[in-house]
Amino acid sequence: MNQDNIKEILCKILMLQKQDFDAELSGCDRPFLGPTPASTTYNTRPIEFYNSYTGELWEFPYTTGTTTTTSSTFRVESLEDNTVTVRLLQDDGAIPRAYTNTNQYVTIRLSTIGAIQCLPDTFVTL
Repeated sequence: MNQDNIKEILCKILMLQKQDFDAELSGCDRPFLGPTPASTTYNTRPIEFYNSYTGELWEFPYTTGTTTTTSSTFRVESLEDNTVTVRLLQDDGAIPRAYTNTNQYVTIRLSTIGAIQCLPDTFVTL
């Protein structure tokens, strides 16, 4: 996957989360959040990134209280030039597809992203 393709997908996910989308999209950039176009309880398409150099899943540290752990699940927040800023999401573990907003962000150069995996749409309190 090249940098332009990654940027296009991330741009469409960002527009989708703002509910400004093109009806011709499919896959990761499907034109609605949730299982059907009428779904109104979803606001996030969680994603994972794979490092273009190692092929490994990106993980970044975050801290809650006094505990530091890592997350590999993100919400696209902005896309500028050749970087994407993502919010780290904490997997709630007990509830499938449930995430907590960490209010911690990372900016990643698009050239370092080798692949994107979209996870099932969900609602995240922002």
